[in-house]
Amino acid sequence: MKSSNIRQLDRYDRKIIEIVSQDGRISVTDLARKVGLSKSPCQVRLRRLQEEKFITGFKAVLNPERLDKKHIAFAEVKLSDTTEKALQQFNEAVLKIPEVEQCHMIAGPFDYLLKVRTSDIHAYRLVLGEAISSLPHVANTSTHVVMQAVKDSTF
Repeated sequence: MKSSNIRQLDRYDRKIIEIVSQDGRISVTDLARKVGLSKSPCQVRLRRLQEEKFITGFKAVLNPERLDKKHIAFAEVKLSDTTEKALQQFNEAVLKIPEVEQCHMIAGPFDYLLKVRTSDIHAYRLVLGEAISSLPHVANTSTHVVMQAVKDSTF
């Protein structure tokens, strides 16, 4: 989407986005009140923001500790081959590893940065050794273990 689309958002649209990003379950009535619009125009704006893909969905925020997924590590991955075919093979395969929460192609000394969430360091070691290191074209990896998450949010 072009960055010029962002300038088309007025203050009401921006406020709607801000509010629903913090509370995706807010009622349209409460949203309208907080934004300063009546219910119908607020609902039309919300629907338009979804149709135009400014808002792409709503999801539950899970508690990793209650789900025994409190260990976070970032794995740098260097590939042996960076042709388009090799990148596509890696991309398709990494999507199948449930412990990988995020995967980003990086411009720099390595090719990918993976955010991996497991129960503990031992579980991470197994995921690294059996799943990540076995991905297509992986030459080497380097791990950074999170000691504390100071800010952990999605956009």
